[in-house]
Amino acid sequence: MGEIIYRDHRVALELLSLEGRDGVLRTKAVVRHPGAVVVLPLLGDQVVFVRNLRPALGVHLFELPAGTLEGDAAPEQQAARELEEETGYRAGKLVPMTSFYASPGICDEIMFGFVATELTPGPQRLQPDEDIDVVLLSWSDAMRAARDGTLRDAKSLALLLWWDRFGG
Repeated sequence: MGEIIYRDHRVALELLSLEGRDGVLRTKAVVRHPGAVVVLPLLGDQVVFVRNLRPALGVHLFELPAGTLEGDAAPEQQAARELEEETGYRAGKLVPMTSFYASPGICDEIMFGFVATELTPGPQRLQPDEDIDVVLLSWSDAMRAARDGTLRDAKSLALLLWWDRFGG
């Protein structure tokens, strides 16, 4: 374990002292993250995406609904909550797909991916600091967005392409 030099409600920044193969101690900063969920919502032959303002980049990104794990609720419960909050859709069926590390070179965040089907519409329930629009794309348009660079969010690419290759 290292020294926590920053902590907020979501993440912590920890400095680790690591000995290299050459025997020299080096400091490495890592982000400690509680984990997250990402959802592939399928509405017939359409995929429900969001256009989400990402302050770290200063731009809106086209991505799948997602959110940071909070409290002790299971990832599946949190995936259902994020889907409803960000898109307004409720999943009649929510099935685990895969899990993966988002950026293991600097962060321990693990993401849990789900596919949501049997969707029923409802109102979004956005947090006051969220700027999110819902965007529906056909499957072929979603794959085109992945191919042409419109979709640049890694978690969304991972889940979309995983489902295309291994999913239903």
